[in-house]
Amino acid sequence: MNRITTPEILDEVKNLISYSISNKNEEDSNFQLMHRAIIKKYFDAKHVTINYDSQTIDLKLPVGQKKYTNITFECQDLERFLKSCLKKDDKSLFFYQNILSHYNITTAA
Repeated sequence: MNRITTPEILDEVKNLISYSISNKNEEDSNFQLMHRAIIKKYFDAKHVTINYDSQTIDLKLPVGQKKYTNITFECQDLERFLKSCLKKDDKSLFFYQNILSHYNITTAA
């Protein structure tokens, strides 16, 4: 079994993000679901909504134990923003490996 390194995983996820932004409306792709999942993971947020037309993101951020606040912000470059949300910790890398598996992305050894 090949071990995929951290840089390879992150590079493949970044490539998938780039592809998904260009093809977010592709039928049966679930790219929009992936975008929301990356944001949820990074911010530990709930109820993430991305408005691609107005380039805004609505989400609920944790502010205390079981307390959340609504935040809306403008995101002029969604692709760059999503890439900036990638973390290098083991739990996140496992999450990204699952994303790559879901979209059948394989890295060359």
